[in-house]
Amino acid sequence: MSCSSTSRPTRALARELSDQGLAAHFQRVDLTDIAALRAGVAEARKAHGAINILVNNAAHDERHNTEEMTPEYWDDRIAVNLKHQFFAAQAVLPDMKAANAGAIINFGSVSWMAGQGGMAAYTASKSGVVGLTRSLARDYGPYNIRVNAIAPGWIMTERQLEKWMTPAGEIELQQRQCLKRRLVPDEVAKFTLFLASDEASACTAQHYVVDGGWV
Repeated sequence: MSCSSTSRPTRALARELSDQGLAAHFQRVDLTDIAALRAGVAEARKAHGAINILVNNAAHDERHNTEEMTPEYWDDRIAVNLKHQFFAAQAVLPDMKAANAGAIINFGSVSWMAGQGGMAAYTASKSGVVGLTRSLARDYGPYNIRVNAIAPGWIMTERQLEKWMTPAGEIELQQRQCLKRRLVPDEVAKFTLFLASDEASACTAQHYVVDGGWV
């Protein structure tokens, strides 16, 4: 499911997976609409059966000025970056409890650890991912459900390349990262797959940083 307006690449990926004989189901859902989110989970369950892996990676790092913040915009940033993670987990937990197994991976960010400014609601949301993760891991560990968080660093997605990768940004990256190269989405995807797999069977209630040594 997706909450972004860039659904075209996701549809293309779903078609590519289907062409390879893999079951793929794409559904565009506004994750800030909790009723729509729940309906989307139900449709995914109908298409593929019980859900035993959930990856909460939808977010938006829009910059904002603290002095211009309104209550409505604050609530919108929390809804986009944190609230849906809780309600998506809530929607799939019955499946995982019934199976006595499951993995939930929540995406955070290194931005709050690095003390990044210019987007207080975003960094507040992303730090909240850690508390949500640890609480869910504690409550549902008895059902053999693992809950972890990933904090990506500066990953070169299409959005990051278009908006923030300037010559000054390149200099900052070289100065702050231990690894002196750009990080790409596949590197985070591979770690996500590890946490979702049985290879990570002893990993839960943790917050894993994948940032090339930025923080």
